[in-house]
Amino acid sequence: MKQIIFFIISIFSFLIPCSIAYLSGNEIVLNAVLIAFFIHWIAFIPAYIFQTEKFYDLTGSITYLTVVWFAFVSSYQSIFNNIGNLVLALLISFWTIRLGTFLFMRIQKDGEDKRFRTIKPSASQFFMTWTISGTWVTLCSMCALVAISSPYGVAMNFLTYLGIILFIFGFTIEIIADNQKSAFRSIKANKNRFITSGLWSRSRHPNYFGEILLWFAIAIISFSSLEGIQMITLISPLFTYFLLVYVSGVRMLEDRSNKKWGDNDEYKKYKKDTPMLFPKLFNN
Repeated sequence: MKQIIFFIISIFSFLIPCSIAYLSGNEIVLNAVLIAFFIHWIAFIPAYIFQTEKFYDLTGSITYLTVVWFAFVSSYQSIFNNIGNLVLALLISFWTIRLGTFLFMRIQKDGEDKRFRTIKPSASQFFMTWTISGTWVTLCSMCALVAISSPYGVAMNFLTYLGIILFIFGFTIEIIADNQKSAFRSIKANKNRFITSGLWSRSRHPNYFGEILLWFAIAIISFSSLEGIQMITLISPLFTYFLLVYVSGVRMLEDRSNKKWGDNDEYKKYKKDTPMLFPKLFNN
């Protein structure tokens, strides 16, 4: 029964971004979506055979780069007509290379991603996980793909510049938060402790706040290039928020922290005084 459910979820995870791409009326976007899933399904084969998740996040990063630059090259006219496209493609590339490298190095150091312990042995569940990763890439980047491959490309206007500023802000927050946590974990005395310093004193998950903010920035940059039904692709930042807060990110870490430190008075105080996601401006 579970295998059937996993299979159904995989089908819907594939059909939803394909349907949105089709509704956008842009063949380049639809082809980019198909390429994304093809990469993830091919990567699943050795991952299942060797029972490893070590290149799971790296595959996602490679796919982001592939689909974004596929859209850029496929819609290229001249450098003067594609400045906005180049800016948007580069912003997404900077983010995906940084995050992909960070996650790949982390899993090499840790040896495994504990989330996959019970998933890897099941072919249907592991395949579903790789398919959902394809959904993550395509839905998160959808509005950018449509904007880049639109007839006039990404417009350079006030919204574009505002989006660039917000992207840099969110990107910086994510990098600082990740580095602060890595430095905290590198100290042996902190092995069984939780971080409450730096950005983590203002939010329990500042890295996810930064990522959500930068994807909202990508949507702002893309907005002026969308028309009619293409506005449906603005689901991109909303999907990112839903995925990180209610599915794979914040929810899982909060559950893990509650099990580990739920009876710890210091953690109870930290949880009470510190917002889950959106940072507080001033410390108490």
